[in-house]
Amino acid sequence: MSTNVLSTSAAIGFGGVVQEYLWNWENQQLRVVYETLGKGSPLLLLPSFSSVSTRLEVGELAKLLAPNFQVVAIDWPGFGESSRPSLNYRPEIYQQFLEDFVKAVFNTPITVVAAGHAASYVLQLAVKQATFSKIVLLAPTWRGPLPTMGASQQIAGMVRGLVRSPILGQALYKLNTTQSFLSLMYRRHVFTDAAKVTPNFIEKKWHTTQQPGARFASAAFVTGNLDAVHEQSDFLELVQSLTIPLMVVIGESSPPKSREEMNALVALPGVRSVVIPGSLGLHEEYPAVVLEVVRYFLLSP
Repeated sequence: MSTNVLSTSAAIGFGGVVQEYLWNWENQQLRVVYETLGKGSPLLLLPSFSSVSTRLEVGELAKLLAPNFQVVAIDWPGFGESSRPSLNYRPEIYQQFLEDFVKAVFNTPITVVAAGHAASYVLQLAVKQATFSKIVLLAPTWRGPLPTMGASQQIAGMVRGLVRSPILGQALYKLNTTQSFLSLMYRRHVFTDAAKVTPNFIEKKWHTTQQPGARFASAAFVTGNLDAVHEQSDFLELVQSLTIPLMVVIGESSPPKSREEMNALVALPGVRSVVIPGSLGLHEEYPAVVLEVVRYFLLSP
């Protein structure tokens, strides 16, 4: 495993140093792209999992954090500019990747800010070993879209298999990643200000979904195959097992089922929380507000 600096022309970032981390999973080498910006104590910034997942969604937040931290933001394997092979994407891949990446890039316990579905992976690693010094979870979720909608594991598995199939799968995936569909999803439960969901914004998101191999990890997320836990009690137990400070940021317009899960999380003793404008994409829609509410927590001893 190694890291290499990429030229700015080889990758599209938010102004930092773009590097690749070469990581092996079951005798297959994956290229994972990450970006570093700023100086100071290290801070790992993790985007959420989604069909449009990329480190650029946390790029503005990274720039705001950079005066006080050395921010490292990643493209998860299977997403963004990282390798997108046709793996059977499942929690074990991301659990091992996160552990190996942190060990390779950092040499001291670090602060981590994680959005959406990255929450469970961060909590699991924090409980397993002394990797992090503080955790901030932004609109945390632990259950994928189809399971949240009530789909059984059997139905979700059938959908995942269809999307992975060579011809029909590509057609189904393209139908569910049209610019009109992406715009609908953003307006429904990702952003709260429809004026920010511009044609140019959606076109950039659409380009992310059209990269070769993009459907494999996306289908795994949507169908719940990236759910690192499967019960609310297991998610809450991870939080209760923490021995380091935790802060949770919730969007006041979060979808009802997701908001119920977040409310259960912040009701636990010792969890600091704040509610701000926004929904599941609050870290991208309101990065300055996020910084304002987490600044004291991040900078305090």
